[in-house]
Amino acid sequence: MLVLGIETSCDETAVAVLRDGREILSNVISSQVEVHARYGGVVPEVASRQHMLAITPIYRAALAEAGVAPNDLDAIAVTAGPGLAGSLLVGVNYAKGIALGLGAPLYGMNHLEGHMYAGWLEDGPTPEEAIGFPMVCLLVSGGHTELVLMRGHGDYQLLGSTRDDAAGEAFDKAARVLGLGYPGGPAIQKTAELATRIEPLPRAWMRGTLEFSFSGLKTALLNKARDQNVAVGLDQGRPEGLDEAGEERRNALAAGFQEAVVDVLVTKAFEAVEQHSARGIIVGGGVSANASLRATIQAKSPVPVAIPRPVLCTDNGAMIATVAFYGIQRGLQPDMAVDANPRQGFQQG
Repeated sequence: MLVLGIETSCDETAVAVLRDGREILSNVISSQVEVHARYGGVVPEVASRQHMLAITPIYRAALAEAGVAPNDLDAIAVTAGPGLAGSLLVGVNYAKGIALGLGAPLYGMNHLEGHMYAGWLEDGPTPEEAIGFPMVCLLVSGGHTELVLMRGHGDYQLLGSTRDDAAGEAFDKAARVLGLGYPGGPAIQKTAELATRIEPLPRAWMRGTLEFSFSGLKTALLNKARDQNVAVGLDQGRPEGLDEAGEERRNALAAGFQEAVVDVLVTKAFEAVEQHSARGIIVGGGVSANASLRATIQAKSPVPVAIPRPVLCTDNGAMIATVAFYGIQRGLQPDMAVDANPRQGFQQG
């Protein structure tokens, strides 16, 4: 079965062709990072216009790379939500046009499920085969930080989420405070790697819950950065003129911020495993490309951990195609009336 996957939930225009749920024939991604960097974050209206410009060339490139013709496609899958309304509408309406033109079934998919199923795209045993159900899914991205218990295909229980900023959003804001540019996650990681020490920063443990909060950590970083005269990115771009001591202080703050976020994410994931007798952990979403998070959770986990390659952690069409494939296998029905749902949550079993 050949499934075309379309993803336009935020600022990546992505189209992929997948065979039988796992074999990636193509996975073409157009990023808008450079467009939004000047604003320090994603501007929704700009994002939707960029999707409109990019989607046809990306669709054609995906078919060409896969070596297939439109009529070879057996199904069309598209992200219906959650995400930015305008961005989602571009992908959904484009997918409808393709499906109508080809007479192919159309499936509107949950973006968050896609990040979970990215673990099924790797070569070798699937998480289902290597770990088994139930498994804890740690989803960390610019818009979402959630712990989900996956009891089987399409069978989920939301265990906890963030009460304020998502982890990726917190990284972006921390990078802005330190004048490190956008996107914040890679900038913080790169700067933290230069640190010779780690500046201690607090953690919000939300005792007795599996929920997260990063707003207090963000405020603590801002206060320390001001006290240490390195809060240089509040009203301008990358700073100029920091002396060597200032650079060292900024590096230490970046390392401390990254350590605090990773510590909470990993600890909460392990608590979820223990509470629900899970057999393993899947990590997905853009923040799961962070080297410190990957190394820490794999080194300390008491159970097996599955983390996709970094290119499959960020938004891509292959993850949407694979979640559709497994949905079709369990009887998911096509829906030509699918609409964008910016606030779509988990469809719990």
